[in-house]
Amino acid sequence: MSQTTNSAEGEPEVPVVLGVYEKGMPGTLSIDEKLVEAGRAGFDYMELSIDESDEKLSRLEWGTEEIRDFLESQWKAGVPVPSMCLSGHRRFPLGHPDMSVQKRSLEIMRRAIRLSARLGIRLIQVAGYDVYYEPSTAQSRKTFARNLRLSVEMAAREGVILAFETMETEFLNTVEKALFWVETINSPYLQIYPDLGNITNAALSRGTDVLADLESGCGHLVALHLKESNPGIFREVPYGGGHVAFPSAIAVALRLGVRMFVGEFWHNGEQDWRGVMRKNCLFLRSALEQGAALVPRNGKTRDDL
Repeated sequence: MSQTTNSAEGEPEVPVVLGVYEKGMPGTLSIDEKLVEAGRAGFDYMELSIDESDEKLSRLEWGTEEIRDFLESQWKAGVPVPSMCLSGHRRFPLGHPDMSVQKRSLEIMRRAIRLSARLGIRLIQVAGYDVYYEPSTAQSRKTFARNLRLSVEMAAREGVILAFETMETEFLNTVEKALFWVETINSPYLQIYPDLGNITNAALSRGTDVLADLESGCGHLVALHLKESNPGIFREVPYGGGHVAFPSAIAVALRLGVRMFVGEFWHNGEQDWRGVMRKNCLFLRSALEQGAALVPRNGKTRDDL
């Protein structure tokens, strides 16, 4: 159920796709079931999660049989998985002072990139942390830079794009900060995949404009996480119950060339989780339509035509 964006008169419109984060569904479901439910709720695709839990990290060990089953599940459900959210580095960060943790961090990266290549996943959203459970220091940033460069080289060999998620911590909580690292590494295989809820909170705390922050990533934004938030609250805020200005941010993202959007929300034990998924999908579809209406076409908005 892809949507379309504005285009110049006489030109075909470009489809926009809306995915759903895997954790928006109960963890008790199999991947086969999650793909089916994602499609039934109205989403175009599912984003795979590799978080810091042993269960999710074990996916990096998938062999030929598991990979074949996963690919077949996508075909049967008619729901693709073009992106991965790799948050396992929260537990094993690239900038950790312990060499054994750094080794594990790079191994996670290598395996995630290799698995993505075998699964046909083209985009890995990587967590913008130098460290998470430890204090950030000049040395952790230096270590992060070195290991980030190695990670991007791994991705380039497999033709998989790494893209920073903007986080809730000061190290990398804005598009502007992510852009610093993208320009430092200077590779087409390192880009930016912002979290709209996080950068909204960062803009509020810094007294800056979230739309200007998005604009700063021009030419480097590959997708956008559509997450709700409130001041100081970064997770589990229901859509419409927070302060994120979805239509205006979506309009900027569309104008900058973003065509992949993901609803990031979590299943929190709701009995009517299917209803929650459908409701969230409808909310986000409406926000995408409102955002598209704000994108100028030949110098005018859709409402002016």
